Amino acid sequence: MSTRWLDDAEMTAWLRLVGVAELLPGVLDSQLRLDAGLTHYEYQVLAMLSEAPKRTLRMTALAQRTNATLPRLSHVVKRLEDRGLIERFPCPDDARATNARLTPAGWQKIKATAPGHVATVRQHVIDALTPEQVTQLADIAGAILESLDPDGNLSAVYRR
Repeated sequence: MSTRWLDDAEMTAWLRLVGVAELLPGVLDSQLRLDAGLTHYEYQVLAMLSEAPKRTLRMTALAQRTNATLPRLSHVVKRLEDRGLIERFPCPDDARATNARLTPAGWQKIKATAPGHVATVRQHVIDALTPEQVTQLADIAGAILESLDPDGNLSAVYRR
């Protein structure tokens, strides 16, 4: 099999995407740590719970929505539990499962943190683009996500 090397335009696009993938997580993490004492992943866990019915999800569903293994999620949820932001309890529908629920303190934390997070996303991503480019970015990211996640395992997160 012969290698299909990237041409100049493809290489430029690829390197720019790599740059965004490398730099953006640090920018988001820094803002959240400074403003709220949360990592970006911790914020995502709280955000997914805040959007769920009764602010509650099974741990397996929460792991899927945050693209994490159950051990990683359990570790992070334990830290958030220790801070009083999340509580875990047996699932009433399935005794083998555990649910995670945002506590009132967790709800207050996400409400207080979201404006700064959105401002950072707006500053570093959305406002750098024209409205047409925002639409193009959504289409481009959607195409890449379909390639990376063909079964739609994370569709609850990125399909709005």
